[in-house]
Amino acid sequence: MNGVDLFLLGRTLMKIGEEALPTEGLGDQPGSTRSVLIVVSDIRAHPASAISEIVTRTGLPQSAVSAAVARLREAGAVVTEPDARDRRRLRVRPAPEFSSRVEQVRSTAIDAALAKALGSDDPHRVAEITALLEELARHLSPQALSRLRD
Repeated sequence: MNGVDLFLLGRTLMKIGEEALPTEGLGDQPGSTRSVLIVVSDIRAHPASAISEIVTRTGLPQSAVSAAVARLREAGAVVTEPDARDRRRLRVRPAPEFSSRVEQVRSTAIDAALAKALGSDDPHRVAEITALLEELARHLSPQALSRLRD
């Protein structure tokens, strides 16, 4: 495997992850699912960040970050509060408790999306690939990204 293969695998895994997320009852939401996931992962790694800080770290446009934060706040995944040093800015932090929507998203299995991507409904094959992905996730947590930037 080379860097291109790894990048393409990452894109494929990202698409499968997006497919696995539940969308029932959401209606038409502003901002892409990918932007929301990028923003929520940044907020988890850097709690109490200002929107401008999230923009800088993620490289997303401010409008995309603002839309993602609005969706996350509506879902009960984050809370916002005025910055004590600059009341014009908001600080975004993970919600102290998971909302029912966040619990729903976190508890949704990837099996159906993975089976669709594999073109196989063989439960043993899906379980085997899921176990490999879980092993990979244990070794490459989101903190791995910060190690790449050092």
